[in-house]
Amino acid sequence: MDNATGILNGRRDEPLSEKGIEQANEVVVKIKETGIYFDHVYSSPLKRAYKTAEIITDTLGIAKPEVLPNLIERDFGIMTGQPQSKIKEICSPDIIQSDTITYFLSPEGAETFPQLVERAKRLLDMLKAKHKDENILLVTHGDFGKMIYAAYYNLNWKEILNMFHFGNSELLELSEESGPEETHVFKIEQHNH
Repeated sequence: MDNATGILNGRRDEPLSEKGIEQANEVVVKIKETGIYFDHVYSSPLKRAYKTAEIITDTLGIAKPEVLPNLIERDFGIMTGQPQSKIKEICSPDIIQSDTITYFLSPEGAETFPQLVERAKRLLDMLKAKHKDENILLVTHGDFGKMIYAAYYNLNWKEILNMFHFGNSELLELSEESGPEETHVFKIEQHNH
């Protein structure tokens, strides 16, 4: 709901909006069309992510998603609940401007992108140890999803912020058989930018 109204939600635990439900249904149709199979589905503990994961697992007829606390969105600190329009005013000059998003780097109380990369590395190490040779779906959030990508391919987090937009219900396929430029499986029409 916050996305639709231009609010920085971060870890605010708002339910998935009608548009979010529509996007989740769209992504599951595309998953079915591609024939991608998931052995296990993990979700952020936030309602909006879990509902997305649940729509996917219910539609695909696979086991319910398991909540994984490390998939939670970045802690936005003092930016939580602020209008997106205030990012430059509150956080400049400590920002990175991409084509679609203004990223704040270190407002008071917020996780930094290097901290997110470290969290992503720990998560990936755990998943590799637990799920060797399995396809795993991680339902997470934009900032953290991009840092999982950075950690997986050992890329610089600053470059990733400008490389692509990772929006609601979009799918990135991370694989040892494919390079970072091949990860964006499909995109979903967004309304939060």
